[in-house]
Amino acid sequence: MSRLRAFWQASFNATKRALVWSSDDLIPPSERYIFNFNSKDELKRWHLYSDSEYGGLSSASLEITDSTAGPDTSLTGVFSGNLSSDMSEDSTWRIRRYGFCGMRSKKFDGFIDLDAYDTIAMKIKGDGRCYISTIYTENWVNSPGQQEDNSWQAFVHTPQDRWQILKIPLDQYLPTWRGNVIEAKLEMNPARIVGMSLSVNAEGGVPGAKTGTGDFRLEVDWIKALRTL
Repeated sequence: MSRLRAFWQASFNATKRALVWSSDDLIPPSERYIFNFNSKDELKRWHLYSDSEYGGLSSASLEITDSTAGPDTSLTGVFSGNLSSDMSEDSTWRIRRYGFCGMRSKKFDGFIDLDAYDTIAMKIKGDGRCYISTIYTENWVNSPGQQEDNSWQAFVHTPQDRWQILKIPLDQYLPTWRGNVIEAKLEMNPARIVGMSLSVNAEGGVPGAKTGTGDFRLEVDWIKALRTL
């Protein structure tokens, strides 16, 4: 075979392979890690907030520590702190809500596309409190007067001192505005997710959950997106 003919044949075969698609190429994996608290580098992806920004006295921390998350010991994230109903004496803020803390991811590089998935799953160990899982999507208004991301929230009730894998269908996340549910038929765009958060309030939640001021502790192993349908 001449060198020219061999080159042509190799080019033809490469083009043919590139045009052959399998069904596996077209279907994304059934699960996708979003956050994995197995390294201290994960802390760089989050920031904390609380009512202390407005004169409150609640406090929170996030650290990576050794934990028994199943049969083996591994690293996990620990979101913990104290919820207080007190206000600093020199505070100039007048807020109606107090006793809250949260951990919010820094904005993704652009956004992540979870359109192929229908469920958020997280492996957690809690303290009997009710936490709030929030998904932030690109603003649908997209106007200078409203720069905040859209937020979608769902309750996360954690049994005390027991690991569990909690699954929340995306259609159970409700649209909210500054903590209040929006009474309108809105649909999340899972293809344009820009961040997530976990937070806790001293009051509210689901029946049977622990409430009130005092210490809180939530241990997180990982957060994934699942395709269950």
